[in-house]
Formats: sequence, C-alpha cells, structure tokens
Amino acid sequence: MTQLGFNLPTLVVYVVNFGILLGVLYVFAYKPLLKAMDQRTERIRESLEAADKAADEASNAQAAVEEQLTEARREGQRLLDQAREAANRFREEEMDRARGEAENFVERAKADIQQERESALAEVRIAFGDLAITAAERVIKRTVDRQTHDDIISQVLEESGQNLGKGS
Repeated sequence: MTQLGFNLPTLVVYVVNFGILLGVLYVFAYKPLLKAMDQRTERIRESLEAADKAADEASNAQAAVEEQLTEARREGQRLLDQAREAANRFREEEMDRARGEAENFVERAKADIQQERESALAEVRIAFGDLAITAAERVIKRTVDRQTHDDIISQVLEESGQNLGKGS
C-alpha cells in the first residue's frame, strides 16, 4: 500500500480520528439538530392542528351567528305580527266603541227629541185647551172649573186621536 501512497498506520489513525469525529458530531451536533428539527416539526404540526381547530371553531361560530341571526329575524317577524294583530284588535275595539257611542248618542238624541215632542204636544194641548175653554165660555157664557176643563180636553183629545187613527 505504500506503493500506492497509503501508509497503513496513518490510514488507521485517520479512520479512528474520523470515527471519533463522527461520534462527537453525532452526540453534540446531529442529535441536538435532529431534536430541534423534531421539535420544530411538532410545533408546526400543533400549529396546523390549532389552525384547523380554529377554522372549525370559526365555522361553527359563523353557523351559530347565522342561526342566531335567523332566530332574531324570526323573533322580529313574530313581534311585528303581534304588533299588527294588536293594532288591528285595538282598531276594531275602538271602532266598536265608537259605533256604540254613536248609537248611544243617536238613542239619546231620539229620546230627547221624543221628550221635546211630548213636551211640545203637552204645551199645545194646554194652549188648545185654554183656547177651547175660552171659546166655549164665550159660546155658552159660563165659566168651567179647571177639573171639568181637563176632563173635557182629555175627552176631546181622545176622540180626535181616534178620529186621526181611523183617517190614516
């Protein structure tokens, strides 16, 4: 081997030195480097898992928000429907109350008119009675007392009411 330029003891020393260097590098450089690379790989994997988890949570949160929004819209629509229904009921109640008040007003007005009519008829009867008495006194030249006068008027009015009833 010496003819090839290799010296065996030197070659052995180089191989031993190279082996020691590989051992030292393996223990002090390669293992920590592999450990650091494994740790980094683990951190990257955890980050990816966290990102996937966060994406899933965001998706779930988005779905929950959309569901809440849909529910809020339904609730708002329900409240609007209730408000419309309450407004319609109130309007109907107010219309019924107004109709009732109008009918009561008409009935009171009719009663007032009837009362005024009866009052006017009573006044006309009294005036007619007084006129009739005056005319009768002049005709018969004597005075009729008040009781007789009322009896005569009632009799005349009953007879005229019967005659008017037959004429209709």
